[in-house]
Amino acid sequence: MIEAFVKASLAEDVGRGDLYALVEPSVMASAKIIAKSEGVVAGRKYIDVLAKIENLSIEWLKDDGDEFFIGDTIALINADSHTLLKCERTILDMLLHASSIATLTRKYVKIIEPYHVKLLDTRKTRPMLRVFEKYATRTGGAVNHRMGLDDSLMIKDTHLQTIKNLEAYIVKARDVIPFTAKIEIEAETFAIAKKAMQAKCDIVMCDNMTPTQVEEVVAFRNEYYPHILLEASGNISLDTIESYAKTGIDAISSGAMIHQANWIDLSMKID
Repeated sequence: MIEAFVKASLAEDVGRGDLYALVEPSVMASAKIIAKSEGVVAGRKYIDVLAKIENLSIEWLKDDGDEFFIGDTIALINADSHTLLKCERTILDMLLHASSIATLTRKYVKIIEPYHVKLLDTRKTRPMLRVFEKYATRTGGAVNHRMGLDDSLMIKDTHLQTIKNLEAYIVKARDVIPFTAKIEIEAETFAIAKKAMQAKCDIVMCDNMTPTQVEEVVAFRNEYYPHILLEASGNISLDTIESYAKTGIDAISSGAMIHQANWIDLSMKID
């Protein structure tokens, strides 16, 4: 999967061929990837595959998950000039995209670290980039939520409108879905959360609740259903995430790590 993604990314940029290579013969060249802002490295896993395909020699001075600062050298690259310059933009785009997501994710993780709460990503990813973007959040310190509809059964508010008897539905679901798949129910109120727990789900998502409302759900869970996991989602930002982490919740999910990530600044310089 990674190799196909890398090849398609390179092909998108190269098109029918790099016109630069038509003019002069290739020479041996070396380059550095230099940080012009602070951040967290992500993308090596993909760039190493590109290097193998295109016969690039890369020495990484920073690994996936490492933090970097302005002026740091991330990697040293050696190859013939035609190959190096053909791959330059694809290397930087993958590194910038993944590292930018990992950088924002790490900011969220550091805020909630003292509370021992898991940070989860969501399915709010760009089409055809889910695996890549979830790899980036994982590199930044998050835990992947489900990759797709086949990972677990999440019953959202839209699903609940079609289910007449939630308890009976879950009983039937246990006989149909894979044995290892969990059942999660989205709840926008305490009443729905209570009903979800009584229906014997595995996880309750407290969706768009205030921290005070989440605390009420946590207290009820702790007293009557301590085995059920609780997740908070909605209205999660760098400014609000700590208030949710303090509630006693098990996990917090946010799509902002991906769709709110601003690109950091990295560049490649030829020696």
